[in-house]
Amino acid sequence: MPKVYEELTSCRICPQECGVNRYQTIGFCQADAEVKVNLAQLHYGEEPVLSGTRGSGTIFFSHCNLRCVFCQNHTISHLGWGKSASEKEIVDMMLSLQEQGAHNINLVTPSHYSIQLADILHKAKDEGLRLPIVWNSNAYEKVETLQRLEGLVDIYLPDLKYAGNEQARLYSKAEDYPAMARKAVTEMFRQVGNLVCDSEGIAQKGLIIRLLVLPNWIAGVSETLQWIHDALGNEVFISLMAQYYPTWQAEKFPEINRGITAKEYQEVLDTLESLDYSNGFTQELSCSDDWTPDFKDTEG
Repeated sequence: MPKVYEELTSCRICPQECGVNRYQTIGFCQADAEVKVNLAQLHYGEEPVLSGTRGSGTIFFSHCNLRCVFCQNHTISHLGWGKSASEKEIVDMMLSLQEQGAHNINLVTPSHYSIQLADILHKAKDEGLRLPIVWNSNAYEKVETLQRLEGLVDIYLPDLKYAGNEQARLYSKAEDYPAMARKAVTEMFRQVGNLVCDSEGIAQKGLIIRLLVLPNWIAGVSETLQWIHDALGNEVFISLMAQYYPTWQAEKFPEINRGITAKEYQEVLDTLESLDYSNGFTQELSCSDDWTPDFKDTEG
């Protein structure tokens, strides 16, 4: 019989704090108490320190605790494509990816399943999982929930989306996102510190912060870079992403209904240089869905 988690009977594990009983209904994230997975595969489109030569062992979870109008994974985050998976099935996915040669196990959009995944990771490690665990999240997380993951997660890969409250409210329905995400990232850094790679340049432990540049500088990336510099230092690995393309409901917002320009990306590159960041990755401009996996059109 599946374990009943008390935290999910009045769920407040993320900053949305819905307070619903996920065994009876769904909250803002649209997830009930069962973990839903859309895809588990080797993925080669992550940062080089994660994908390496053999791929990152990605597990894409369904649903999300944000409502980003431009979400590139909207078929799983908004529409909920995916299938319920038991603890054993998810452990087996991890072990299978390890057998296929993955450099790590990369949990994508896992925050709303944090409580269940803490137990699943314990079981996977007991059954022989030895790869670094990547927590690939939107950073809209509570510190006390992240503390449940200490010692289980090796690499935190948060996407710091906004510097401004109004932008977070308008585009993701989370007005308190900047404050909550910064607290979460600070906790992640406390747990794992700066990135450490092995002799082959593959990440083993640490923090990588993703920053997606949006049109018209809406994300406030330069401001976020200043905050990271002041709060965590300039040795933090930064992944400065230029891959934004308008999708999902972006057409309803003219200011983000286009790709970014060279000028917009150059401004944040200039900020990165002026703050003397020494570690990280940049991208060529790309306004296409080449980065988005081919998710499975399933639900259940």
